[in-house]
Amino acid sequence: MATTYDLILTGGTVVNHDGEGQRDVGVTDGRIAAIGDLGQASAGETIDCRGLHVLPGVIDSQVHFREPGLEHKEDLESGSRAAVFGGVTAVFEMPNTNPLTTSEAALADKVRRATGRMHCDFAFWVGGTRENARDAGELERLPGAAGIKVFMGSSTGDLLVEDDEGVASILRNTRRRAAFHSEDEFRLRERLGERIEGDPSSHPVWRDEIAALRCTERLVRIARQARARIHVLHISTAEEIVFLEQHKDVATCEATPHHLTLSADDYARLGTLIQMNPPVRAVRHRNGIWHGVAQGIVDVLGSDHAPHTLAEKAKPYPASPSGMTGVQTLVPIMLDHVNAGRLTLQRFVDLSSHGPQRIFGMARKGRIAAGYDADFTIVDLKRRETITNGQAGTKAGWTPYDGRKVTGWPVGTVVRGGRVMWEGEIVSPGQGRAVEFSEALPV
Repeated sequence: MATTYDLILTGGTVVNHDGEGQRDVGVTDGRIAAIGDLGQASAGETIDCRGLHVLPGVIDSQVHFREPGLEHKEDLESGSRAAVFGGVTAVFEMPNTNPLTTSEAALADKVRRATGRMHCDFAFWVGGTRENARDAGELERLPGAAGIKVFMGSSTGDLLVEDDEGVASILRNTRRRAAFHSEDEFRLRERLGERIEGDPSSHPVWRDEIAALRCTERLVRIARQARARIHVLHISTAEEIVFLEQHKDVATCEATPHHLTLSADDYARLGTLIQMNPPVRAVRHRNGIWHGVAQGIVDVLGSDHAPHTLAEKAKPYPASPSGMTGVQTLVPIMLDHVNAGRLTLQRFVDLSSHGPQRIFGMARKGRIAAGYDADFTIVDLKRRETITNGQAGTKAGWTPYDGRKVTGWPVGTVVRGGRVMWEGEIVSPGQGRAVEFSEALPV
């Protein structure tokens, strides 16, 4: 008797723990039920994936969707729309909203806003502060919590814990992996005079590589003393890669597409559009981060999608805000690097799916394996496209990659067995749910 599934993906090249191979994938009740030759099976829906690659759903573990409080820049619906346009099936959203996500009530409010409205699945980082440090162990285990996020250097928003004892007070209470924006606030304050009015290329001079390395060195030392696990976000320097190679027992790290693609040479062309914290730096730092990718030191990719309106970005530096869009372009930019030979497709999958599952302990996410959620990023590796502002799903309506030609493109986004995006169109309403984590599953 032929087996019946809710959905079968047929004829695609599946990339998973077995490597790459042409296989069908059967889905029942939102979970992967079978992988292999399903030619004799039937399904309520069949997606023809011939000529396409079927990847585990891409997870972007660092986005800023601005809700509540800054919805003129972005909201949970529009940010997640941009995500699924770009093939992203789950995101971890940051706590620097208004109000800040630093309490059980604020987290629950975000989960309520997102459930059944976001187009992709989601989790929310809870901001670590001196005031909630004692409660960090409870906050990180709440439904929908990605973990605790700490800003050691001032960035966007009002969260800042710059001193060693403040950081230690949080890490002594965490059990899951805590994430950090690692720039030394004391050095940033000392160097404010390095900023040149109207010249965004002075941004990486002010927020220099020493500020990043010094903070990461401090952070690792504090983590060892507290016997805690840490995750260093958006690595921007070659020196941090060299340092973190020696501390992989306690520290994981993230690279962003913009730090792997852009350099300080691009300030002349793009100005404040690439003003970020930590900054886009000289080519040698970009090369150093690629070394970290090649050597396996970098664990995950995150876009650090942080939208602002073009009017806000047009303010003269340093009045211009730091942040750029990125969740929609993560997949095409990185697939272009795959096609250019800078990393393999399997390494991209490791960075964007297996890595987040492994280091954050996601339950049933990040792999194409029986029993896992049926999350798929379906891509055409050979497709040539030009990234444009007109494609943007984000409210901000712009990308620093406008006009950039790429090879490799997301064709479809499937979340828990439901086709959400296909060929640049949203084909189903938002059905997003909170991601679950193994260390925080309900008893």
